[in-house]
Amino acid sequence: MLEETKKFIRSVRSGTPSVLAHDVGPARDYIEKYWKHLYRDRPDENSTLIKLPHPYLVPASEPGKEFEFNEQYYWDSYFIVQGMMDEDHKKLVIGMLDNLVFLFKHFGIIPNASRTYFMGHSQPPFLTSFIMDVYDAYDMSSAWLKEHMAVAEEEYHMVWMGIAKPNARQVYEGLSRNYDINVLHDIAETESGWDMTNRFGRKCLNYLPVDLNSLLYKYETDFARTAGILGDEDRQKEWLRAAHLRKATMDRLMWDRIQGLYRDFNYVKKRRSLVNSLATYYPLWAGMVDGKQAKMLVGNLRRFEHRGGLSTTELPPINKLAPGSMPIQWAYPNGWAPLQYIAIRGLQRYGFDEEAERIAKKWLRTNLTWFEKHGNFLEKYNVVNPSKPPVKGVYPAQTGFGWTNAVFERFCKDFIDK
Repeated sequence: MLEETKKFIRSVRSGTPSVLAHDVGPARDYIEKYWKHLYRDRPDENSTLIKLPHPYLVPASEPGKEFEFNEQYYWDSYFIVQGMMDEDHKKLVIGMLDNLVFLFKHFGIIPNASRTYFMGHSQPPFLTSFIMDVYDAYDMSSAWLKEHMAVAEEEYHMVWMGIAKPNARQVYEGLSRNYDINVLHDIAETESGWDMTNRFGRKCLNYLPVDLNSLLYKYETDFARTAGILGDEDRQKEWLRAAHLRKATMDRLMWDRIQGLYRDFNYVKKRRSLVNSLATYYPLWAGMVDGKQAKMLVGNLRRFEHRGGLSTTELPPINKLAPGSMPIQWAYPNGWAPLQYIAIRGLQRYGFDEEAERIAKKWLRTNLTWFEKHGNFLEKYNVVNPSKPPVKGVYPAQTGFGWTNAVFERFCKDFIDK
């Protein structure tokens, strides 16, 4: 079955593009020099900016433009550090993690970003993944791990498993939704990170998202791993039971056994969404699928894979926006660096190395094509036609983007330098 799946994918997709060390050299030099433009050394508080204890990197920097970043973002930070998990950047990486811990300790939430006006909602929860990556990369002590994971457990219980305002996220059969203290669908959608998308039909509060609950499964297995490291077998078993229960519930509500995809679940209408998105690969990344599910998910790459990488959603039946609707950038034909990273790491986790390398090199080639023509990197790309600009969203398009640069560097290390 595995070999048949691989042969089928090869038959309907072009092969791995050629991307060599000398091809990526100038772009990598540019990225290394560009980090200084994104560096913020604990800027002073103003009316809304929160002063953090350590320097950090912002997503993008375009001085003089209306849309300028000076704050640290939650999930951006996780992907940005993936390009700098080395000794040269150790202090910066750990400092950015500790800034997130600082925010939770002071405000009871890791907000969307370090601004007071972002306190009503968070962003996709990558705290335990950030902690474990730092623990593994820098051989941190078990005492350090215990201290940091205690904060993550508080975040898990208080924010993501909260049942009442200001954290009414756990709403149906132990699963959670995205939320905002204003209880508005569109603002809750920004907590998903996918602002804006067609996944939720402008009714985000009604949905249990696949990616969010996969991240919480990852929290539970990370807590189990930590308990094992600390020698607490009872706690380890407790967290593994929680993870097993979440998987069983997600499989029952979200897994389409016929199509072989996970879809967001509308708990108000008691039915799955009809939108196929790359969120379906979060369970693969989190390690919560069995072998049969993994093969079916790999077989479904054909729904998303294009010349330039993976599109955020499958091509909808009618690829047009209704008059007056919200512009959607987290959808076909756009591709985003963090979603390429999640999908590729998931493929590698289950041994689909050929597929992972093919998609990674398509993404590298897309980034390179734009860089060679325009001299910069974008926050998102048109993966269906990489020579064309991506579809715009509700805010101005950004260049020199942190997570794009970081994932590009990470893929170069993993698939070029090897």
